[in-house]
Amino acid sequence: MTPAEQSARAAEICRLAPVIPVLVIEDVASAAALARALVAGGLPALEVTLRTPAALDAIRAMAEVPGGVVGAGTLLTPADVKAAKAAGAQFGVSPGATERLLEACAEAELPLLPGAATATEVMALLEKGYTVQKFFPAEASGGAPALKSIGAPIPQVGFCPTGGVSLKNAGDYLGLSNVLCVGGSWVAPAGLVAAGDWAGIEKLAAEAAALPR
Repeated sequence: MTPAEQSARAAEICRLAPVIPVLVIEDVASAAALARALVAGGLPALEVTLRTPAALDAIRAMAEVPGGVVGAGTLLTPADVKAAKAAGAQFGVSPGATERLLEACAEAELPLLPGAATATEVMALLEKGYTVQKFFPAEASGGAPALKSIGAPIPQVGFCPTGGVSLKNAGDYLGLSNVLCVGGSWVAPAGLVAAGDWAGIEKLAAEAAALPR
């Protein structure tokens, strides 16, 4: 899968909803119910971060939920890519980009949202053919004003800003012409997940899905 093909698929996924939930799952037992709640609320694209021992099993469980498009976040190594693909991930997200990671995703035919935080990083990925990227860490890198400034000379790249994005500031990003969607964890707070409050999570998802862009 070429970088252009990866970006085309990534763009399709990013356009499914204004928000991609960024999920840190501690207990695989809650994964399927969480996915069903988010999908029911209108957020079908789900990023499960590979930060917990339960992550890969959670991806396997969520991949079985109708209507969901499950991806793996925090891809750092070729081994991460291979494991994520085997677990059923349909796309990948990385905080940055290395040659080995990009090559692994291409070989695994896993669409990737590679991370970039500066104009130079954005240009380097664009040079390789990646026209859809993750702007990370969004708030720490200057937020919506910084991303708007990057978009002025590099309008051909679309972004999914992630990192410090919340319901309060999501609209600032979604209003930019170079933003396809945002990534955020606020739609699945740990307290609601632990309590099994799927109705509450579905409500948060519906609120996020209704954000204009």
